[in-house]
Amino acid sequence: MNRRIYCVVSGIVFTFVALAHLARLVYGWPIQIEDMMIPMWVSWAGMIITAMLALWAFKSSGPAA
Repeated sequence: MNRRIYCVVSGIVFTFVALAHLARLVYGWPIQIEDMMIPMWVSWAGMIITAMLALWAFKSSGPAA
């Protein structure tokens, strides 16, 4: 697998993760791990970080051929 394909696939995966965080924020889905409730700010941080990683991956893949 060459670098361009790797960056595009990584960008797609990070985009789906960012969209999952966004869906949780929009619909207010609760997340609970054992007795601990995960606060919504975790999804804000997760969405921002994964969106930035997706953009970085797509930019690193180079110009479209």
